Amino acid sequence: MTLTKENVALLEKFNFDLPPVGVKFLAKPPDMVGRINENMAFCEMLKRAQQGDAFFAGAENHACEAGLYVLGQADAPEPFINGEFGAGLQIYEEPRSARRLYQHIPKIGKGIVHYVAFAPLEKLLFDPDLLILLADAGQTEILLRAMSYRTGQMWISKSTPAIGCAWIYIYPYLSGELNYTVVGLGHGMRRRKLFPEGRQIIAIPFDLLSTMLQTLEKMPWILPAYKSDGMEFVGRLLHKIGMT
Repeated sequence: MTLTKENVALLEKFNFDLPPVGVKFLAKPPDMVGRINENMAFCEMLKRAQQGDAFFAGAENHACEAGLYVLGQADAPEPFINGEFGAGLQIYEEPRSARRLYQHIPKIGKGIVHYVAFAPLEKLLFDPDLLILLADAGQTEILLRAMSYRTGQMWISKSTPAIGCAWIYIYPYLSGELNYTVVGLGHGMRRRKLFPEGRQIIAIPFDLLSTMLQTLEKMPWILPAYKSDGMEFVGRLLHKIGMT
């Protein structure tokens, strides 16, 4: 969906420390943004966009093999997939443990995506495949509740100790499910010190974004039980439904 001025105004009510970022996967170079002028890791591109830059990146702009692997633009080097690298980093005890990482990692098939475009909310001129937000616990609670408010859907976070970019970008794009990860748990992003530890990175796919924005317009952002008279509210509700 293309975000409207009303959608943007609604998201701005959260007062995020850093702006939400739209991400789009492309087969051809886009004409709405220019190519990034340096090479960096896939996860670093998110931070660059949070800092105000709109751009696209091709395979030659990636400085980390993990991004190319999950985008289907290159095979993983043999020391990665055989577990030597993961065990050498001491993320896993042995190569046989590290090898299992590649059984879990979601990835896009070869030949589908050749470019990825990024733009912060105020410069978002394209229809994003993902909207990625960096939130604190209170903001995350509101966003997750907006996902489950109408449907009763469970809140599920999926991640692995390494190749965290797969769970931020690829999993929600392929599955159509919101995913969130906690900053500081993944090896690459923690090593690069990209985001404040303890915050949540929330990735919302395009087919869920419209529903969540509609729900955010209607549902209470701060629940009555969280307010100063919350205990009294709960008591009145229990009395109303016949429980004392």
